[in-house]
Amino acid sequence: MSFRDLVRDTLQTLMAHKLRAGLTMFGLMWGIVSIVLMTAAGDGFREGQRQVAANFGENIFIVFPGRTSMQAGGERAGRRVMWTVRDHELLRPWAPSCEHILPELTRSAVAVRSDYNAGSLLVSGSQPPYQRLRALAVAEGRFFSWEDEAQGRRVAFLGADAKKQLFGARNAIGESISIAGFPYVVIGVMRFKDQDSSYDGRDVNKVFVPFSAMVRDLPQPPPWPPDTVDQLIVKARSIGEHEACVGEVRRGLARLHRFDPEDTMAAAIWDTVRESRAFKTMTDGMKYFLGAMGVVTLLLGGIGTMNVMLVAVRERTREIGLRMSVGATRRQIQMMFFLETALIVFSSGALGLGFALAVCHFVNRLPMPQYFAGLLPSWETGAACAGLLGLVAFLSALYPASRAASIDPIQALHFEAGG
Repeated sequence: MSFRDLVRDTLQTLMAHKLRAGLTMFGLMWGIVSIVLMTAAGDGFREGQRQVAANFGENIFIVFPGRTSMQAGGERAGRRVMWTVRDHELLRPWAPSCEHILPELTRSAVAVRSDYNAGSLLVSGSQPPYQRLRALAVAEGRFFSWEDEAQGRRVAFLGADAKKQLFGARNAIGESISIAGFPYVVIGVMRFKDQDSSYDGRDVNKVFVPFSAMVRDLPQPPPWPPDTVDQLIVKARSIGEHEACVGEVRRGLARLHRFDPEDTMAAAIWDTVRESRAFKTMTDGMKYFLGAMGVVTLLLGGIGTMNVMLVAVRERTREIGLRMSVGATRRQIQMMFFLETALIVFSSGALGLGFALAVCHFVNRLPMPQYFAGLLPSWETGAACAGLLGLVAFLSALYPASRAASIDPIQALHFEAGG
């Protein structure tokens, strides 16, 4: 018996038992659909969180001043710590793992006026790399430069909603605004972005100015010292150096302000990298759990396939005996059942994969909520499904094929399936 004859006989057998084959295939198909959709959902949650984190600022950490909770260097516990306008410069030699250490000074409820409208807005002063670190995409104009910073120019970059409030649909580039009574020129407008977290307000509602101009025109109000800032924005040179950068900044600040480097209350850190890792661990756990449920469904389908094949062996006992009596070998009998099982399993897998990918395609065309980027199937999941299908096909066919090959052809010819 040739391989072509085996394939033809297998197809004829499946067509003769359409309902049984269809129900068996549905169980396997649903297992593949479950695996693909559940793992795609897990990847969608993880990517959604990454996108939200990138809108705030990817792979950065913010260092806030606080109060000491430990005695250090002869200083009492409970002492107020404040970062100064020079701390970022003093820290750089002590933090080689850090790419950027930026100061940020903010003032809330500042009177901002244009020729068309006015409002109480939050004004933030920092340095040019702040744009990249905090993901402030430019819609019009530009962000302020190092030259603007060096010369203390009174230039302003408006958040998307701040621009609407001050200018409406009018052009803002090149227009003058008043910030706390000081004249500033608008040089850029930020592109709108979704932002679910903040430490002082949404970026779209802010006015951004050079740090040197901010310190000169809008220093900290009493009772805070005028030469202090609100927080430091830090980014490591690479993700692998992130923990080293955090430690270097903490130790440097402890040296400058005489507190214990282990005192987390003196220097509170909002670490977006650690948050992302924690969220990734959670979504990976969800992904693997949901994927495992899909695998269980697929294995149950495999058990159903094996039972169907055992029934097929019993029903075709006389056929098997006849084939063996005219020269079919045990290996050919085994191949017949292995091929039939493989055809059922891989056809089910292909249909299930195609259906799951179609669901992903149509779902991804819908508006997605925050923290969810859609159903994102991966080639790794497809490869895992192919491997699982091969394992299921082999295990489902192994016992029925061995049982069929061990049938005595003489007894098989006298066998009655209903007897």
